[in-house]
Amino acid sequence: MTSWNKFFEEKIREIAKEKNVLDIGGGFRFQKGLDKYKDLFNNVNYKTLDIKSKYHPDIIGDIHSLSMKDESIDAIICKAVLEHVYDPQKAINEMYRVLKKQGKCLVYVPFLYPYHGEKDGYKDYYRYTKDGIEYLFRKFSSIEICPVRGNLETVINLTPLRSLNILNSLIRILDRFFSGQQSSGYNVFLIK
Repeated sequence: MTSWNKFFEEKIREIAKEKNVLDIGGGFRFQKGLDKYKDLFNNVNYKTLDIKSKYHPDIIGDIHSLSMKDESIDAIICKAVLEHVYDPQKAINEMYRVLKKQGKCLVYVPFLYPYHGEKDGYKDYYRYTKDGIEYLFRKFSSIEICPVRGNLETVINLTPLRSLNILNSLIRILDRFFSGQQSSGYNVFLIK
């Protein structure tokens, strides 16, 4: 298992210990690779929020203006969403507002990643560096950032070669010799 998958798994297990969890931009329940963790949430009030009704979220809403009361949510999942919002700082401020004190937040944002907007759907506005993440989430008391993929694997991920999984092990070994400045994205764990 990769270091970024270990990080994500450890943090999603922490999120699943909370009582009220909001999956923002999670339209369909347990999408974006969360389905394998579904059983962890059996005793959790897990709700999805999406701006589009076609995904059948529990709550139809806009991340820029959440309908929840201040400090009413124990934990938030926000995976591969912030690149699609026109005002990420406003969205993050809203997440911060609805999180309880010591509330937890697990986020994934892309950095070196292909454009993936939809013509009549979500737009694709932003990419995030480590510095940008630290700035945007500066109100949180704790920020842990874990790069997803190394330099070479990130480059391969941008090409048709990404489907050749046999290369991944070799590339990960080679990536150990390069700095971690380039990645395809970041898993971020935050505490309010």
